Amino acid sequence: MKKTYSKNLFKHALEIIPGGVNSPVRAWKAVGGTPLFIERGKGAVIYDADGNSFIDYVCSWGPLILGHAHPKVIAATEKALHNGTSFGAPTEAGLKLCELLVKQIPSIEKVRLVNSGTEAVMSAIRLARGYTGKNKIIKFEGSYHGHWDPLLVSAGSGLATFSVSSSAGVPHDVIKDTLIAPYNDIEAVKKLFARYGTDIACIIVEPVAGNMGVVLPEKDFLSSLRSITEKYGSLLVFDEVITGFRLGAGGAQALYRIKPDLTCLGKIIGGGMPVGAYGGKAKIMDKVSPVGDVYQAGTLSGNPVSCACGIATIKEILKEGFYRRLDSKAEKLCKELKNIASKNKIKIVINRAGSMFTVFFTHHDEVKNFTDAQSSDTALYARYFNLMLCEGVYIPPSQFEANFISSLHSDAQIRKTLDAAEKSFTKLSKI
Repeated sequence: MKKTYSKNLFKHALEIIPGGVNSPVRAWKAVGGTPLFIERGKGAVIYDADGNSFIDYVCSWGPLILGHAHPKVIAATEKALHNGTSFGAPTEAGLKLCELLVKQIPSIEKVRLVNSGTEAVMSAIRLARGYTGKNKIIKFEGSYHGHWDPLLVSAGSGLATFSVSSSAGVPHDVIKDTLIAPYNDIEAVKKLFARYGTDIACIIVEPVAGNMGVVLPEKDFLSSLRSITEKYGSLLVFDEVITGFRLGAGGAQALYRIKPDLTCLGKIIGGGMPVGAYGGKAKIMDKVSPVGDVYQAGTLSGNPVSCACGIATIKEILKEGFYRRLDSKAEKLCKELKNIASKNKIKIVINRAGSMFTVFFTHHDEVKNFTDAQSSDTALYARYFNLMLCEGVYIPPSQFEANFISSLHSDAQIRKTLDAAEKSFTKLSKI
């Protein structure tokens, strides 16, 4: 596999971009080597600057549920571009995308478009504080909700306590109202509410965690969060930036039959273009300016090109049998990966939710929270990543990220992926 041009590009990038990348995980610090510079993508395949091709299980970190350069998404994009790239004014495309979101996501009665998942989350939390008149928020250890200051925190000592910033430049005063609990630990949440419940504005949670690797909610975890927030007059905020339209047309909340007060969306709803959205009950959303006194704005919010991509994508995934076929591909792949690893006496745990999954190299029997995820052998994962790359398969360059399957991953490509895994696990077993 040639990588000369990518190496030269990265060397130049290091001179003018911090770390040579515009988002940290792209630097491959967790797996070593020089990151690929991607030139183009088609279907389930990406091509780097040196002309090498790879079956892609990153899918731009989730948005490309239809694969790269889907003909109908490209056609919608081209049509929108010919009409202009931005107006800073209402458009019919923006309205139509909002209509789709309100129709498909069970808890959303009104919705506001923004430009990223981070914007969606920060806006939803500001709204939760403004609506409830309370200050504190609860997030879960290992969950990532964007790079907004109050959420860049990790757990301190003890079961659940005030947090310590996990990024320089975040003052303590900014995070002093952020509380942390382990994912799937409802007792920790109850203890926080028992102590601070009168001033907790909201819980923000990924209904299926995707940023510590894929971690599914245990039975009654989400319903218990719903009950406790109702009891204390707090809001339940679902971060469905990853799971929205990934696990089904109604998101994880439809799958688990839980209605949050607010929902954050992104990724798939833009079809690969920058986008975000937050929405929920009308009485809460009407607290947002210009109707209410919670201010939020954005020059490019509701960008017509992003909206056109999102509409085209959602129309495709709403077709009969789409999710059944997609989940079947993921189920087959994960089942065979487990068999191959077992045959080579390599201990792994695979967590899967629909078409997203993570292969954890761990001796634990299950991964149900961030502590379990952190038990993974990251060095072994790095070897696996590089072995798979050499076989023409591109998986996430971090143990703690999700793999994604698109509708254009063919049976032949899945077979080729399994052949690559067979070779990779065989080599790992000899280390």
